[in-house]
Formats: sequence, structure tokens, C-alpha cells
Amino acid sequence: MLNQIRMVLVNTSHPGNIGAAARAIKTMGLERLLLVNPVSFPHVKAAEMAASALDILAKTIVVDTLDEAIADCSLVIGASARSRTLAFPILSPRALAEKIFVEPSHTEIAILFGREQSGLTNEELQRCHFHVQIPSNPDYSSLNIAAAVQVIAYELRVAHLDQQQSLEPPAKCIYANSKEMSAFYQHLERILVNIDFLNPTMPRQLMPKLRRLFNRARLENSEMNILRGILGMIERR
Repeated sequence: MLNQIRMVLVNTSHPGNIGAAARAIKTMGLERLLLVNPVSFPHVKAAEMAASALDILAKTIVVDTLDEAIADCSLVIGASARSRTLAFPILSPRALAEKIFVEPSHTEIAILFGREQSGLTNEELQRCHFHVQIPSNPDYSSLNIAAAVQVIAYELRVAHLDQQQSLEPPAKCIYANSKEMSAFYQHLERILVNIDFLNPTMPRQLMPKLRRLFNRARLENSEMNILRGILGMIERR
């Protein structure tokens, strides 16, 4: 399962943090690092901070948008230190690792880390099925991105070692991936506008709340097909 997990750094401004994150994931047995629109990469400072994890940097994937980074992922988790107006299911790093390791072995998983100064945007967090928060000191909760990556990677490593001792077979269901979910939300929004349930000039929080609902439900492919079929029939009628 470790091979199915990608750590995604969004719009990282300091290249040293990229190198330190690469080192953090390698020490815990992970290998996949993706960068969404980094300010500066490749960079000598990233190589310096990576130490002996230059192989991780060498195969790091750089993309322009978050959509590209998570398109094939069926489970997306966003790391966030701040409470948001629209609350999403929040997991501790340990609970997150436990949840990941009961996923089907073929599930593609992305864990998102935001900008050094502002973290992930509300829109980016709405792309996630769950949020993860590290229970840091409430009087000083500021945590370096590479340090946050290290904490999450450590819990994943522990869960991996526990899984090796377990005889429980993995789940066999196949979940809809991020690209499929995005297409579903676009289809759903179009139908809701067409039937006058959603006013595009005053959308309020309808679509974010529906995203939260369906993300929490973790749609399987068969369930997605049913819902898209229902929307298609509504559209034809």
C-alpha cells in the first residue's frame, strides 16, 4: 500500500522544504512525491536538504494543477491546521493511516500539503474526502511542511508494519477516482441549475455541501454509474 500513496506539495515556495520532504518520506519507505506548481524546482537547495534522498527528487513529478496531481486518485486527504467554515471529516494522523491500510490494494491515494504561509485553499480542501490535522500545541501550532510530512509518513510506516502482521484480506470494492468525481459534480450542478434547484447567481454553499456529502460517502464505481444514470435520465426528460 505504501507504493499507492503520493505526497502532494501544493505551490511550495521554499525549495529546501521540497528536499526535506523527500528525505522525510524516504526514511519511512514511501517513494512518490508530486509538486503542484512549485515556485522553484529543481533547485540546489532542494538537493542539499534531501541529503541521501536524491533518488526521490529525481523521480518527483511536477504538474501545473491539482487536477493533474489527483486525477486517478480514489482517496484524497488534505492536511489542514485551521478550522474551516464548512467542516469536513477530520482525522488524526494515526486514524488516517489506519483508514488507508484497509483500502483496496489498488487504490491510488493522495495526501495534500499546502503553501507554507496559507496552507490549502478552501476550494482545494473541498476536493478531499477527509482532512487530517496533527494535534500540535494549540498555543503554537505552526509546523514546517517537511515536519508535517514526516509525522504523516511515520504513522503510515507504523500502519504498514502492523498490516504485515495481519491476515485480514483487503477490501475488493473499486472507488470512483477524482477525475470521475469531478465529472459527476459538473453533471450534478448542471442538472440542479436546469431544474431550478440551484440558482447560479446565488449558489450559497449548495455545491460545497454536496461535495462534502458525496466525498464522505466514498462512492464506488457501481454507485457512481447509478447516479450518473439518474442524472442522465433527468436530463433527457
